[in-house]
Amino acid sequence: MATVHQWTGLEAKALRAALRMSIRAFAEHLGVAPRTVAKWEKLGTSTRPQPDTQAILDTALARGDVAVHLRFEVALSEAGVSAAPRVTTAGPRLWEYETWTEDLDRTVIALSRQNFPFAHSLLGRWTSRWTPGELDERGLYLLGRSTLLEADLQRDQGLLLGPLSAQHSYARAQQIFTRLDVPRRIAQVELSQAVVAEMSGKLDAAARRYELLAMDERLSHRDRARARLWVGTALSKEGNQEYAARVMLAASRDFEDLTEPDDWSVAQQKLALAYRGAGDLTRALHFIDTARATGTTDTPMQRVRLDTAHGHILLSDPATVDDGLRVLDQAAKAAARYGLCHQLRSIEGIRTSSRGLPCSGRR
Repeated sequence: MATVHQWTGLEAKALRAALRMSIRAFAEHLGVAPRTVAKWEKLGTSTRPQPDTQAILDTALARGDVAVHLRFEVALSEAGVSAAPRVTTAGPRLWEYETWTEDLDRTVIALSRQNFPFAHSLLGRWTSRWTPGELDERGLYLLGRSTLLEADLQRDQGLLLGPLSAQHSYARAQQIFTRLDVPRRIAQVELSQAVVAEMSGKLDAAARRYELLAMDERLSHRDRARARLWVGTALSKEGNQEYAARVMLAASRDFEDLTEPDDWSVAQQKLALAYRGAGDLTRALHFIDTARATGTTDTPMQRVRLDTAHGHILLSDPATVDDGLRVLDQAAKAAARYGLCHQLRSIEGIRTSSRGLPCSGRR
Protein backbone atom coordinates (compact mmCIF):
# COMPACT_ATOMS: atom_id res chain seq x y z
CA MET A 1 0.00 0.00 0.00
CA ALA A 2 1.27 3.46 -0.88
CA THR A 3 2.17 6.11 1.64
CA VAL A 4 3.21 9.70 0.98
CA HIS A 5 6.21 11.34 2.67
CA GLN A 6 5.39 14.88 1.54
CA TRP A 7 2.01 15.90 0.11
CA THR A 8 1.73 18.51 -2.61
CA GLY A 9 -1.25 19.61 -4.63
CA LEU A 10 -0.44 16.86 -7.14
CA GLU A 11 -0.83 14.01 -4.64
CA ALA A 12 -3.95 15.62 -3.18
CA LYS A 13 -5.55 15.76 -6.63
CA ALA A 14 -4.58 12.12 -7.29
CA LEU A 15 -6.18 11.08 -3.99
CA ARG A 16 -9.40 12.92 -4.84
CA ALA A 17 -9.49 11.15 -8.19
CA ALA A 18 -8.79 7.78 -6.52
CA LEU A 19 -11.65 8.33 -4.07
CA ARG A 20 -13.89 9.40 -6.97
CA MET A 21 -15.08 12.52 -5.17
CA SER A 22 -15.94 15.99 -6.34
CA ILE A 23 -13.89 18.92 -5.04
CA ARG A 24 -16.69 19.81 -2.60
CA ALA A 25 -17.15 16.22 -1.39
CA PHE A 26 -13.38 15.76 -0.99
CA ALA A 27 -13.14 19.01 0.97
CA GLU A 28 -15.93 17.86 3.30
CA HIS A 29 -14.24 14.47 3.63
CA LEU A 30 -11.03 16.16 4.79
CA GLY A 31 -12.67 18.94 6.78
CA VAL A 32 -11.18 21.79 4.71
CA ALA A 33 -12.69 24.50 2.52
CA PRO A 34 -13.44 23.69 -1.14
CA ARG A 35 -11.33 26.68 -2.22
CA THR A 36 -8.35 25.08 -0.44
CA VAL A 37 -8.70 21.92 -2.51
CA ALA A 38 -9.13 23.99 -5.68
CA LYS A 39 -5.92 25.89 -4.83
CA TRP A 40 -3.97 22.65 -4.34
CA GLU A 41 -5.04 21.35 -7.72
CA LYS A 42 -4.29 24.62 -9.49
CA LEU A 43 -0.78 24.96 -8.04
CA GLY A 44 0.15 21.25 -8.14
CA THR A 45 3.68 20.45 -6.94
CA SER A 46 4.37 24.12 -6.14
CA THR A 47 2.13 24.05 -3.06
CA ARG A 48 2.27 21.94 0.07
CA PRO A 49 -0.60 21.60 2.57
CA GLN A 50 0.00 22.59 6.20
CA PRO A 51 1.45 19.89 8.52
CA ASP A 52 -1.89 19.18 10.20
CA THR A 53 -3.54 18.81 6.80
CA GLN A 54 -0.69 16.51 5.71
CA ALA A 55 -1.72 14.19 8.56
CA ILE A 56 -5.38 14.36 7.48
CA LEU A 57 -4.40 13.40 3.95
CA ASP A 58 -2.27 10.55 5.35
CA THR A 59 -5.29 9.19 7.20
CA ALA A 60 -7.60 9.55 4.18
CA LEU A 61 -5.18 7.54 2.05
CA ALA A 62 -4.57 4.88 4.72
CA ARG A 63 -8.29 4.25 5.11
CA GLY A 64 -8.74 3.66 1.40
CA ASP A 65 -9.09 0.08 0.21
CA VAL A 66 -6.81 -1.67 -2.27
CA ALA A 67 -8.73 -0.26 -5.25
CA VAL A 68 -8.30 3.31 -3.98
CA HIS A 69 -4.53 2.80 -3.57
CA LEU A 70 -4.26 1.36 -7.05
CA ARG A 71 -6.19 4.28 -8.60
CA PHE A 72 -4.03 6.70 -6.58
CA GLU A 73 -0.80 5.28 -7.96
CA VAL A 74 -2.22 5.16 -11.51
CA ALA A 75 -3.33 8.81 -11.24
CA LEU A 76 0.18 9.84 -10.23
CA SER A 77 1.67 7.82 -13.07
CA GLU A 78 -0.71 9.38 -15.60
CA ALA A 79 0.28 12.83 -14.33
CA GLY A 80 3.74 12.07 -15.68
CA VAL A 81 5.44 12.43 -12.30
CA SER A 82 7.36 9.65 -10.61
CA ALA A 83 5.89 8.75 -7.23
CA ALA A 84 9.35 8.16 -5.75
CA PRO A 85 10.76 9.25 -3.44
CA ARG A 86 7.65 10.89 -2.01
CA VAL A 87 5.52 7.71 -2.24
CA THR A 88 6.74 4.40 -0.85
CA THR A 89 5.33 1.07 0.32
CA ALA A 90 7.23 0.91 3.62
CA GLY A 91 5.89 -0.56 6.86
CA PRO A 92 3.55 1.38 9.13
CA ARG A 93 4.39 4.95 10.06
CA LEU A 94 3.60 6.48 13.44
CA TRP A 95 0.27 7.96 12.40
CA GLU A 96 -0.73 4.62 10.83
CA TYR A 97 -0.20 2.87 14.17
CA GLU A 98 -2.54 5.41 15.75
CA THR A 99 -5.17 4.96 13.03
CA TRP A 100 -4.86 1.17 13.26
CA THR A 101 -5.40 1.27 17.03
CA GLU A 102 -8.44 3.53 16.60
CA ASP A 103 -9.90 1.16 14.01
CA LEU A 104 -9.48 -1.79 16.38
CA ASP A 105 -11.37 0.09 19.09
CA ARG A 106 -14.14 0.79 16.57
CA THR A 107 -14.13 -2.88 15.57
CA VAL A 108 -14.73 -3.96 19.17
CA ILE A 109 -17.77 -1.68 19.32
CA ALA A 110 -19.04 -2.91 15.93
CA LEU A 111 -18.72 -6.54 17.04
CA SER A 112 -20.55 -5.82 20.30
CA ARG A 113 -23.45 -4.55 18.17
CA GLN A 114 -23.16 -7.43 15.66
CA ASN A 115 -22.42 -4.94 12.87
CA PHE A 116 -20.38 -7.57 11.05
CA PRO A 117 -19.99 -5.81 7.65
CA PHE A 118 -18.53 -2.68 9.27
CA ALA A 119 -16.24 -4.71 11.54
CA HIS A 120 -15.05 -6.71 8.53
CA SER A 121 -14.29 -3.54 6.56
CA LEU A 122 -12.32 -2.03 9.45
CA LEU A 123 -10.20 -5.15 9.91
CA GLY A 124 -9.72 -5.59 6.18
CA ARG A 125 -7.85 -2.29 6.01
CA TRP A 126 -5.01 -3.78 8.05
CA THR A 127 -4.90 -7.59 8.07
CA SER A 128 -3.64 -7.90 4.49
CA ARG A 129 -1.66 -4.66 4.25
CA TRP A 130 1.67 -5.96 5.57
CA THR A 131 3.26 -9.34 6.09
CA PRO A 132 4.47 -10.17 9.62
CA GLY A 133 8.07 -9.83 8.40
CA GLU A 134 7.49 -6.16 7.52
CA LEU A 135 6.28 -5.27 11.03
CA ASP A 136 8.11 -4.32 14.19
CA GLU A 137 6.84 -5.55 17.58
CA ARG A 138 4.20 -2.84 17.82
CA GLY A 139 2.85 -3.60 14.36
CA LEU A 140 2.96 -7.34 15.00
CA TYR A 141 0.97 -6.89 18.22
CA LEU A 142 -1.68 -4.89 16.33
CA LEU A 143 -1.78 -7.60 13.66
CA GLY A 144 -2.31 -10.17 16.40
CA ARG A 145 -5.18 -8.18 17.85
CA SER A 146 -6.68 -7.72 14.38
CA THR A 147 -6.46 -11.45 13.67
CA LEU A 148 -8.02 -12.24 17.05
CA LEU A 149 -10.93 -9.89 16.37
CA GLU A 150 -11.32 -11.39 12.90
CA ALA A 151 -11.62 -14.81 14.57
CA ASP A 152 -14.22 -13.46 17.01
CA LEU A 153 -16.20 -12.11 14.05
CA GLN A 154 -16.08 -15.47 12.28
CA ARG A 155 -17.08 -17.30 15.48
CA ASP A 156 -20.07 -15.01 16.05
CA GLN A 157 -21.16 -15.60 12.45
CA GLY A 158 -20.94 -19.36 12.96
CA LEU A 159 -17.92 -19.85 10.65
CA LEU A 160 -16.19 -22.35 12.91
CA LEU A 161 -14.12 -24.77 10.79
CA GLY A 162 -12.15 -24.60 7.57
CA PRO A 163 -9.49 -22.37 5.97
CA LEU A 164 -11.58 -19.19 6.31
CA SER A 165 -12.87 -19.83 9.81
CA ALA A 166 -12.54 -18.87 13.45
CA GLN A 167 -10.45 -22.00 14.09
CA HIS A 168 -7.89 -20.97 11.46
CA SER A 169 -7.78 -17.31 12.54
CA TYR A 170 -7.37 -18.17 16.23
CA ALA A 171 -4.42 -20.40 15.30
CA ARG A 172 -2.82 -17.50 13.38
CA ALA A 173 -3.37 -15.15 16.32
CA GLN A 174 -1.85 -17.72 18.68
CA GLN A 175 1.27 -17.94 16.50
CA ILE A 176 1.69 -14.16 16.53
CA PHE A 177 1.27 -13.78 20.31
CA THR A 178 3.56 -16.76 20.92
CA ARG A 179 6.21 -15.09 18.76
CA LEU A 180 5.78 -11.90 20.82
CA ASP A 181 5.68 -13.88 24.10
CA VAL A 182 2.47 -12.30 25.43
CA PRO A 183 1.14 -14.96 27.88
CA ARG A 184 -2.20 -13.25 28.63
CA ARG A 185 -3.13 -12.99 24.96
CA ILE A 186 -2.04 -16.58 24.31
CA ALA A 187 -4.31 -17.81 27.12
CA GLN A 188 -7.22 -15.71 25.82
CA VAL A 189 -6.81 -17.33 22.41
CA GLU A 190 -6.80 -20.77 24.04
CA LEU A 191 -10.04 -19.88 25.83
CA SER A 192 -11.62 -18.82 22.55
CA GLN A 193 -10.43 -22.04 20.90
CA ALA A 194 -12.22 -23.99 23.63
CA VAL A 195 -15.40 -22.05 22.83
CA VAL A 196 -15.06 -23.05 19.15
CA ALA A 197 -14.58 -26.69 20.21
CA GLU A 198 -17.76 -26.52 22.29
CA MET A 199 -19.74 -24.84 19.50
CA SER A 200 -18.49 -27.57 17.12
CA GLY A 201 -19.89 -30.28 19.41
CA LYS A 202 -16.58 -31.39 20.92
CA LEU A 203 -17.94 -31.18 24.45
CA ASP A 204 -15.46 -33.43 26.29
CA ALA A 205 -12.45 -31.65 24.82
CA ALA A 206 -13.97 -28.23 25.50
CA ALA A 207 -14.80 -29.08 29.12
CA ARG A 208 -11.24 -30.30 29.79
CA ARG A 209 -9.73 -27.15 28.30
CA TYR A 210 -12.12 -24.94 30.26
CA GLU A 211 -11.21 -26.70 33.51
CA LEU A 212 -7.50 -26.11 32.94
CA LEU A 213 -8.00 -22.46 31.95
CA ALA A 214 -10.23 -21.82 34.97
CA MET A 215 -7.08 -22.20 37.08
CA ASP A 216 -4.67 -20.54 34.66
CA GLU A 217 -2.92 -17.55 36.24
CA ARG A 218 -2.23 -16.07 32.82
CA LEU A 219 -5.91 -15.11 32.65
CA SER A 220 -7.66 -12.37 34.57
CA HIS A 221 -10.07 -13.29 37.38
CA ARG A 222 -12.97 -12.46 35.08
CA ASP A 223 -11.73 -14.72 32.28
CA ARG A 224 -11.14 -17.57 34.76
CA ALA A 225 -14.72 -17.13 35.99
CA ARG A 226 -15.92 -17.29 32.38
CA ALA A 227 -13.98 -20.52 31.91
CA ARG A 228 -15.72 -21.98 34.98
CA LEU A 229 -19.09 -20.92 33.61
CA TRP A 230 -18.32 -22.55 30.28
CA VAL A 231 -17.30 -25.78 32.06
CA GLY A 232 -20.88 -25.81 33.30
CA THR A 233 -22.19 -25.12 29.80
CA ALA A 234 -20.35 -28.10 28.34
CA LEU A 235 -21.49 -30.33 31.22
CA SER A 236 -25.08 -29.20 30.73
CA LYS A 237 -24.97 -30.03 27.01
CA GLU A 238 -23.69 -33.50 27.93
CA GLY A 239 -26.66 -33.98 30.26
CA ASN A 240 -24.84 -33.64 33.59
CA GLN A 241 -27.24 -30.98 34.81
CA GLU A 242 -26.73 -31.21 38.58
CA TYR A 243 -22.95 -30.80 38.44
CA ALA A 244 -23.32 -28.16 35.73
CA ALA A 245 -25.63 -26.07 37.94
CA ARG A 246 -23.16 -26.19 40.87
CA VAL A 247 -20.31 -25.03 38.64
CA MET A 248 -22.43 -22.25 37.13
CA LEU A 249 -23.59 -21.03 40.54
CA ALA A 250 -19.95 -20.72 41.65
CA ALA A 251 -19.12 -18.73 38.51
CA SER A 252 -22.20 -16.55 39.08
CA ARG A 253 -20.96 -15.67 42.58
CA ASP A 254 -17.58 -14.74 41.10
CA PHE A 255 -19.24 -12.35 38.62
CA GLU A 256 -21.23 -10.83 41.49
CA ASP A 257 -18.04 -10.28 43.51
CA LEU A 258 -16.35 -8.77 40.44
CA THR A 259 -19.33 -6.47 39.80
CA GLU A 260 -19.81 -7.80 36.27
CA PRO A 261 -23.58 -7.51 35.67
CA ASP A 262 -23.55 -8.68 32.07
CA ASP A 263 -21.55 -11.83 32.84
CA TRP A 264 -23.76 -12.43 35.88
CA SER A 265 -26.83 -12.14 33.65
CA VAL A 266 -25.37 -14.65 31.18
CA ALA A 267 -24.76 -17.03 34.09
CA GLN A 268 -28.44 -16.79 35.06
CA GLN A 269 -29.43 -17.66 31.49
CA LYS A 270 -27.17 -20.72 31.44
CA LEU A 271 -28.45 -21.81 34.84
CA ALA A 272 -31.99 -21.59 33.47
CA LEU A 273 -31.08 -24.00 30.67
CA ALA A 274 -29.38 -26.38 33.09
CA TYR A 275 -32.52 -26.54 35.25
CA ARG A 276 -34.64 -26.98 32.12
CA GLY A 277 -32.48 -29.99 31.23
CA ALA A 278 -32.99 -31.33 34.75
CA GLY A 279 -36.78 -30.99 34.38
CA ASP A 280 -37.12 -28.25 37.02
CA LEU A 281 -39.12 -25.76 34.94
CA THR A 282 -40.05 -23.60 37.94
CA ARG A 283 -36.41 -22.81 38.68
CA ALA A 284 -35.64 -22.58 34.96
CA LEU A 285 -38.29 -19.87 34.51
CA HIS A 286 -37.04 -18.08 37.63
CA PHE A 287 -33.48 -17.88 36.30
CA ILE A 288 -34.45 -16.91 32.75
CA ASP A 289 -36.70 -14.14 34.10
CA THR A 290 -33.77 -12.92 36.20
CA ALA A 291 -31.49 -12.98 33.16
CA ARG A 292 -34.00 -11.04 31.08
CA ALA A 293 -34.37 -8.38 33.78
CA THR A 294 -30.65 -7.83 34.40
CA GLY A 295 -27.56 -6.94 32.41
CA THR A 296 -26.56 -3.49 31.27
CA THR A 297 -26.13 -4.07 27.53
CA ASP A 298 -28.84 -4.86 25.00
CA THR A 299 -27.31 -6.23 21.80
CA PRO A 300 -28.84 -8.39 19.06
CA MET A 301 -26.70 -11.35 20.16
CA GLN A 302 -27.84 -10.99 23.76
CA ARG A 303 -31.51 -10.69 22.77
CA VAL A 304 -31.32 -13.72 20.48
CA ARG A 305 -29.64 -15.85 23.14
CA LEU A 306 -32.16 -14.83 25.80
CA ASP A 307 -35.14 -15.42 23.53
CA THR A 308 -33.73 -18.76 22.40
CA ALA A 309 -33.26 -19.92 25.99
CA HIS A 310 -36.70 -18.59 26.99
CA GLY A 311 -38.39 -20.27 24.04
CA HIS A 312 -36.60 -23.55 24.79
CA ILE A 313 -37.90 -23.51 28.35
CA LEU A 314 -41.46 -22.65 27.30
CA LEU A 315 -41.44 -25.52 24.77
CA SER A 316 -40.67 -27.93 27.60
CA ASP A 317 -44.14 -27.39 29.12
CA PRO A 318 -47.12 -28.59 27.02
CA ALA A 319 -49.13 -25.66 28.38
CA THR A 320 -46.75 -23.06 26.91
CA VAL A 321 -45.63 -24.69 23.63
CA ASP A 322 -47.33 -22.06 21.49
CA ASP A 323 -45.66 -19.27 23.46
CA GLY A 324 -42.32 -21.02 23.05
CA LEU A 325 -42.71 -21.26 19.28
CA ARG A 326 -43.64 -17.59 19.09
CA VAL A 327 -40.56 -16.57 21.09
CA LEU A 328 -38.32 -18.80 18.95
CA ASP A 329 -39.76 -17.28 15.77
CA GLN A 330 -38.84 -13.86 17.14
CA ALA A 331 -35.32 -15.05 17.94
CA ALA A 332 -34.92 -16.62 14.48
CA LYS A 333 -35.92 -13.41 12.71
CA ALA A 334 -33.39 -11.38 14.70
CA ALA A 335 -30.66 -13.99 14.14
CA ALA A 336 -31.28 -13.97 10.39
CA ARG A 337 -31.29 -10.18 10.28
CA TYR A 338 -27.88 -9.91 11.94
CA GLY A 339 -26.24 -12.94 10.34
CA LEU A 340 -26.04 -15.04 13.52
CA CYS A 341 -25.82 -18.38 11.74
CA HIS A 342 -24.84 -20.48 14.75
CA GLN A 343 -27.84 -19.21 16.70
CA LEU A 344 -30.11 -19.94 13.72
CA ARG A 345 -28.87 -23.53 13.68
CA SER A 346 -29.48 -23.83 17.42
CA ILE A 347 -33.02 -22.51 17.06
CA GLU A 348 -33.78 -24.95 14.25
CA GLY A 349 -32.37 -27.77 16.37
CA ILE A 350 -34.68 -26.84 19.24
CA ARG A 351 -37.68 -26.67 16.90
CA THR A 352 -36.84 -30.07 15.42
CA SER A 353 -36.47 -31.73 18.81
CA SER A 354 -39.79 -30.28 20.00
CA ARG A 355 -41.95 -31.40 17.07
CA GLY A 356 -42.92 -34.64 18.75
CA LEU A 357 -44.09 -32.91 21.92
CA PRO A 358 -47.77 -32.33 22.72
CA CYS A 359 -49.07 -28.81 22.38
CA SER A 360 -51.88 -26.76 23.84
CA GLY A 361 -54.31 -25.20 21.38
CA ARG A 362 -51.85 -24.98 18.48
CA ARG A 363 -53.65 -23.62 15.46
